[in-house]
Amino acid sequence: MAWTWPTAAFFIFVLLAITTMGIWERFSPGGNPRRGVLGLDTTRGDRLFISILGSAFIHLAWLGLFGTPLWGALVISILYFITVFRWV
Repeated sequence: MAWTWPTAAFFIFVLLAITTMGIWERFSPGGNPRRGVLGLDTTRGDRLFISILGSAFIHLAWLGLFGTPLWGALVISILYFITVFRWV
């Protein structure tokens, strides 16, 4: 894997997301799972993991179908992230 600025930005985002979730959990514990559209009981951490994993697959699919640039995949991933945290 080539360490380019976009690669570094992705890993920095993941680190910041996990740190933010940790701080959020410290000040506002959300240990009660929530049942979403898919019938899964998920916590905030579960939804973060699902969002990051799904975003990786969205970007890989975009690369396979359209190539670069990845702005379209980024927009779809942000909408996916919002959808997962809102309804899943």
